[in-house]
Order: sequence, then C-alpha cells, then structure tokens
Amino acid sequence: MQTRRGTCYPSPDPAAPSTGCRQDSKRRRESSPCHKRKRQVRANHFDDIPDDLLLSILSKLSSTARRPADFLSALLTCKRFHAMGFHQFVLVRASTSAISVKASSWCEGAHRFLKKCADAGNVEACYTLGMIRFYCLQNRGRGASLMAKAAIASHAPALYSLGIIQFNGSGGGKKDKDLKAGVALCARAAFLGHIDALRELGHCLQDGYGISKNVAEGRRFLVQANARELASVYPPQYWKSPQNLRALRPAWIKNLRTTTTLSPPFSSSTLRACPLLSDFGCNVPPPESHPAAKFMVDWFKLRPACAGLRLCSYAGCGRPETRKHEFRRCSVCGTVNYCSRACQALDWKIRHKHSCMPIDDWLDADTDDDEDYPGEEAEPEDEI
Repeated sequence: MQTRRGTCYPSPDPAAPSTGCRQDSKRRRESSPCHKRKRQVRANHFDDIPDDLLLSILSKLSSTARRPADFLSALLTCKRFHAMGFHQFVLVRASTSAISVKASSWCEGAHRFLKKCADAGNVEACYTLGMIRFYCLQNRGRGASLMAKAAIASHAPALYSLGIIQFNGSGGGKKDKDLKAGVALCARAAFLGHIDALRELGHCLQDGYGISKNVAEGRRFLVQANARELASVYPPQYWKSPQNLRALRPAWIKNLRTTTTLSPPFSSSTLRACPLLSDFGCNVPPPESHPAAKFMVDWFKLRPACAGLRLCSYAGCGRPETRKHEFRRCSVCGTVNYCSRACQALDWKIRHKHSCMPIDDWLDADTDDDEDYPGEEAEPEDEI
C-alpha cells in the first residue's frame, strides 16, 4: 500500500511465523465471555430435530396443556416452533384446556387462534367458537354452522346445544321452535352419554314435550343421568375403599336403626352439595361447567346483555335470551327463568328449592309470550 510520501508498506510474508503478540490477542479474544456467547448461539440444536418428530412433540404438548399459555409459550421459542405449532396436525389435537380462553382476555388474536383450530378440524374449538359467536358476538349464522360442524363429528355438547336452540327457537321467532328436532338432537347426545341431554330427554318424556308421553321411560333416563353424574364426580378408585362408601352413605340410613323418623338428606346448611340421587340421599358437588359456558358467564358479567333480555338463572349455564321472553320461568315464584329443563332441575336442587315462594302478583306484566316451568310439583327427579 502506498503512503503519502510515496513509500510502500512492506508486504507481509505468508511464510513468516506469526508474532506472539497476535497469538496472545487471539487467545484473549476467544476466551472472552462475549465470544463464548456468540459461539453458543451459533450451535442451535433445534434445527437438527426432524420435522415429523417436532410435530409429534408439539401435538403431545397441545393435547396435554392445562391452559393456553402452556402451549403458546412453547411456540415463542423460535421461528421454526412457531411455524410448526400452527400445523393442522398439532391444532387438531389441542385439548379443551388448551383452547379455553377467558372472557377478560378476549381479543382478535384469541379469535384467530380459535378459528385456526376450528379450521384444522378440532371439534372442541368448533363448539367453543360456535357458542361464542352465537351468543356473545351475536353472529347467529356462523355460530350455528360451527356447532353443526362439531355435531356432525358426534360432539355431544354441540348436539345438546343445538337441541336447546331448537327448543327455544333461538336466533328467530317463537314460530321457529322445532320440538321434534330438539328431541332428536337430545336423544343423539344422550346416546353419547351427555348428562344434561339425558336429563332433558327424561323430562321431555315425562311431560310429553315434543315426544309421546312415557313416564316410566323418562324416569329411566333421569336415573341414568344421576348415576352418570355421580360416577363422573368420584374417580374409580373411590369406590374400592369401604371407608369412602360409608362416608357416602346417606344420613337417613344411619338413623334407621335408632328411629323411624327419616332425617332429610338435604338441608340448608349443605347448599354446596347437590342431592342428585334424592331417594338415596347421595350429596355430590355440582357438575363442572364446560369452558364455553364459563366464558359466557364471565362475558355477560363484563358486558351485560341488551335491555329486556335475561340470562339463564342456573349459574353454570351462561346462555342469554336472543329475544324477549324466550326462556320460560318458574310457575310458582316467577322470579327465575331457564333455557332448558336440565338447567331448571339442577338449579332447583342446588339453590332455588330453598328460595322458591309463591307470590300473588307477577312482577312482569307483559307475560303473554312467556311459558312457565313448573316448580317443585313438576320436579320428577325428587320422585325417583
């Protein structure tokens, strides 16, 4: 290289040995923490994982995740994880807990995530997004189509929800009710073991609502619903312990040897229990609601329904009316209303049984379109 004075630097001899100063500086540079971090970043072993193995790992993660954050946080590891995490093979296996978004954190991103899962063929996502669109976002057509997509795949909650829509004529007028279609959908869901559908079908058979009246067959469905609910609350290991069976034994059997007066199996001090098998006195906790129902309950707490539209009085339901006087009310007190007979039966045993009192004057004068639910007299499960 030529300098300003015209002289040139001596060209380095490639055969000449390197000086000790350069070796020391190179050694210090390689031993520095910054150089070590750069060398560790370059060694990315995630790129060596085959695609089929990574899809299998992510699908296992999505099917066992207890909340959406457990699955979505893994997708933030790298770009490859993010791309493979939204593969159809992974989203179709996402569990109910992995897609159970909260109403307080609802946003466009959560909507897109549920839609991707539904487009991938996840029936739980189809049902959850369908319920949200139908009742919360008031997009009746798309919500019903998503629930129908899940029902075609034999999803019992979707079949039952479509049955309730047919019973009430939700999204339309009073003339849009189709009782026979509602009974058929509930029968299909009951065949798949859905507890609320079994209870709803039992009440329809006992009352002759949309089907020929058959009291004995209706009671059989109600007993089956109670037995399934009792079995779902306690795990199989529970029944193997004699001590647990003695603890579950009703109080009136224990008092049978000492007195002829049977103590009531349910008192106001045990409101947290639900005596589903009233004749046997078995008190079990109320059933856990579906994540879609929890979403609707929280949604309408944050965003109240339109004026004049009521919510189902059963705390675990969350369904709102789509028109005025759509739900039917208790014929005794007139202060509560329900979307279905199943919700009425559960709320009666859990709460309303202790607060239902007849009144002379209805609070709501405009009740021409209201249909009434019977009170205690029409609670057939108490007679099982």
